Amino acid sequence: MLANIRFIAHCSLLTAVLASCSINVMVADALTGEGSSAVFTGDSDPQLVGDALPFAIKMYEALLDATPRHQGLMLTTGSLYIMYANAFVQGPAEMRDPIVDFQARQDGLDRAKALYLRGKNILYGALEARRKGFTNALEDPDAMGSLLRRFRKGDVPYLYWAAAGGLAAFSINVMDFDLAAYIPAWTAMIFRAYELDPDYGGAALDELLLLFYGSFPEVMGGDRALAREHFNRALAKTGGASAGAYVAYAEILCVEEQDYETFRERLESALAIDPDADPENRLVTIINQRKARWLLDNAYLSFSFLPFPDDY
Repeated sequence: MLANIRFIAHCSLLTAVLASCSINVMVADALTGEGSSAVFTGDSDPQLVGDALPFAIKMYEALLDATPRHQGLMLTTGSLYIMYANAFVQGPAEMRDPIVDFQARQDGLDRAKALYLRGKNILYGALEARRKGFTNALEDPDAMGSLLRRFRKGDVPYLYWAAAGGLAAFSINVMDFDLAAYIPAWTAMIFRAYELDPDYGGAALDELLLLFYGSFPEVMGGDRALAREHFNRALAKTGGASAGAYVAYAEILCVEEQDYETFRERLESALAIDPDADPENRLVTIINQRKARWLLDNAYLSFSFLPFPDDY
């Protein structure tokens, strides 16, 4: 009798465990399904989303801990880390006064870098799960080139976010030679993603390539002509409504060339976009417009011939 009771108890426990795992997977599937990210990117209140994202990220991490093989959760968790770092940590830090708020600015950038790397590493796990050998290929350009030929269109979000996270982390400290060693792998991932799905995220890949070609020196793959080409492609794909492309062009190409007139025109074009015209990316447009306004108001920091304000 006692043995039967123990057997029944063990069966009940096993059933509960299996049910719990099943529920975790069902919840994970629901939270990472198509359109789930629009809950954040479609919002109109940056502060609300910025306050909510840390909790959301930790919730996703808890689910990922319970279902560690769920690739959708890896993609969502990793990309949220990178989005949060960019929009709510690096962005505000860069808009601090580089002299008066130097230490707070640097602390924010250091934190953003750490968050980028956390997101990237989660996405690396997903890419390894999707294509065995990915981790080892990161340090071998020939192996990476061969492996990337096995990737398909469904892999593009993973390639995009992992490469974006790595490049964003490196951009914060270009003297980080440990990260610099992975630039060939990240660029190969971006190029393969563009081959497979050039319209992923609307103009997301074009905006990333604009940043890459516009920011990096020629010896590392930079090409200003290609940066302009991807700027034009981003505008063509979005009907001229890519605030991120306008801001990137102004902040990178115009500042490098000290072309204030084009700088001002590009940022005014970003500010003229109606965020409600693309509801799924409303928040992205609003955050880019905030950056555009700050760049215009603080243009004297970027152009040596503009006078500093009297109260600076």
